[in-house]
Amino acid sequence: MWGVSWVLALSSLPLWCAPVPPPADWVPARWPWGDAQSLDLLSGGPVNCLLLKRYTADFVAAATARGVATLAILTPGSDVADSARHALAAKVTGVALEGEFPESLLAAVRESAGGAPVIEIAPRSRLLHEPGALVLATDEAMWPGISQPEGGVARAGPTSSAWIDTNTGFIRALRAWSEVPLWIANEPPLKTAITAARYLQAIADAGISGARWVLSPDSDFAARLARRETAAVSDWRRMLALSLLSGGILDMIAVGHTPVRPIPPQRLTPEALKDASMAVNLDADALTPEEKDILRQFARAGGTLLSSPPGWKDQPPRPGRITLEKAELERLNDVWRDVNSMVGRKNLGVRLFNASSLLSNLLVSADGKTAVLHLANYSDYPVENVTVHFTDAYKRATWIDPEGTKKALEIYKTDEGWGADIDRVAACASIILER
Repeated sequence: MWGVSWVLALSSLPLWCAPVPPPADWVPARWPWGDAQSLDLLSGGPVNCLLLKRYTADFVAAATARGVATLAILTPGSDVADSARHALAAKVTGVALEGEFPESLLAAVRESAGGAPVIEIAPRSRLLHEPGALVLATDEAMWPGISQPEGGVARAGPTSSAWIDTNTGFIRALRAWSEVPLWIANEPPLKTAITAARYLQAIADAGISGARWVLSPDSDFAARLARRETAAVSDWRRMLALSLLSGGILDMIAVGHTPVRPIPPQRLTPEALKDASMAVNLDADALTPEEKDILRQFARAGGTLLSSPPGWKDQPPRPGRITLEKAELERLNDVWRDVNSMVGRKNLGVRLFNASSLLSNLLVSADGKTAVLHLANYSDYPVENVTVHFTDAYKRATWIDPEGTKKALEIYKTDEGWGADIDRVAACASIILER
């Protein structure tokens, strides 16, 4: 549930003459400017870690004085270990290795860095290769939004809703394997101006599932910010306030606003299935007899168990791909239809109405007394008149959004539980539910 609290907490931290925070608390941004005056853009926001391709010792010193961590970005090609030594001589906090490096070179850089942090911005296939990683980071992700491939017409997926390009399934799967902070570090496409709405969608897409989108201004936006244009600064402030496979079955379930959590086989225990209503076994042949028995016991205890179609095998993507190909997507239709028919109109925690461009993530505290419903809007316009239904009896519902609004929502009884109405969702928002 830290997806709400860390933004609010960090936004109140003083950045002047503050100690540099530890890696677990870094809120990162790629920084295209090298002048100390540019650091004023950080004032009042949560960003406290800058990824730098170019820098001077004076700039690094100015950032450090504000309590801002600095990471020198190193890429394959030159003597990376020597570049790491030069960067650390300029007193950067650590280095970020972006791209594919042989293991021997990674070891050499870590040795050159001594005790300084070394962050890998790696391909997805390497994310879990380093058990002691301080941060997991990748630039192999999607720019979120409603997909419009041809003629500007949004296409529909197996869910029958508008197809949303999202990283939520990938993020949830990875966080099931590791609790290390996860950064989504995509750079903007070259020669492309990204709208403020798209930036906000990207930040929210990562945040609702517990990751951090690395802010990265495109060249046009960076130039306007450098000139301190009013509209650009306003958009930047909104971003600061907000601050495996994509397109698979996890994303399909998320579009249906069904609370879901992935469980890696090695973490499949009776305790992991506690309070679950349904389990979907996507690759039955990959499970051990002991793991299959845990699922059988779950079903015998009254849980619903859905297994993949006969002959199904969960294949990893080809190198260089992060989305499913058309044939693989069509194979998922059978699984999705079964999940959708079994869920039907049942409320497995929360249901949303008039929310075709929204994705949600419901998180519940260990004691069950508090829940947080995160909402992210993937359209370029606000969504109005959204209704939320939930099964548990909560006494209070509090609305929080990046614009600083905090207000109580009225909770009323419905035929299947309780409900609340939302007037308007701009980029994203959260509802705190308390018993």
